[in-house]
Amino acid sequence: MNRPVLTESEVRQLKPGSPCYVLKGTLVTALARDLASSRQNAIIECEDESELEGLKSIDRRVALGADHGSRSLKNGLSAFLGENGYFVDCVSGDEEICDSPELTTRVANALRCGRALRGIMIDDMGLGACVLANKIPGIRAAHGYDRLSARNSREYLDANLLTLGAQVLSLEQTILVVSTWLNTSIPSGRGLCWIRKIESTEQRFSKDYVVALAGDCSCAL
Repeated sequence: MNRPVLTESEVRQLKPGSPCYVLKGTLVTALARDLASSRQNAIIECEDESELEGLKSIDRRVALGADHGSRSLKNGLSAFLGENGYFVDCVSGDEEICDSPELTTRVANALRCGRALRGIMIDDMGLGACVLANKIPGIRAAHGYDRLSARNSREYLDANLLTLGAQVLSLEQTILVVSTWLNTSIPSGRGLCWIRKIESTEQRFSKDYVVALAGDCSCAL
C-alpha cells in the first residue's frame, strides 16, 4: 500500500501560520518539513479520512479572477461559492491592468503566497490562462471544460488552479465543473507518480535560474 506524501509544493500553498492536515503515516519530505517549520505551518496528523476532510474544510479559500468579458460568469460563480461555504478572494486588476495574462498571474501568486488553497481563472476560452499559469513554479493548472476533465485534473494531477472559458460554458455548466473539481479527492497511487514527475521536471529545468514575478511574495531579490 502506497503511503501518502506531503511535498514542499503542497506546503507552499498554505497560508503562513495555518495548520497542515495529513493522514497518520503520511511521508513528509525533508523540504516540506523545513518549509512548514519556517512558515509556522503545524503539521497535524489525522486518524482517518473523515477527520482529515472535516479539518481541511475549515480552510476553504479560493482565489477567483476573470477578465472584462467574463465578469458576469465570475459574479455568478462567486455567489455560488459563497453560498456553499467558500471564502472567495476576488482577484481584480486596476483600471489599466485588466487583461487575462496579468490577472492569471495574480491568481497564481495568491496560491504561492498562501492567500488561497486553490485558484480559478476565467477568460474567453481558458486555454491561454492555463498555458501561462503552468509557467509559474508551484502551479499545476488545468483547463476545465467538463466534469470529466475537472475530476481527472484533481485525481491524477492535484491541479491547484482551474481555468475556464466564458465563451464555451454557461453558469450552470461552470457550477457543475467547479463543484466536481472542488469535491474530488486528492491523488493517490498513479496520481502521486504524475505529481512527483511534474515536480522533479520543474526543479530540473528551473534549478539554474530564479524567476521573479511582480507581487510574488515567495521570492525576494
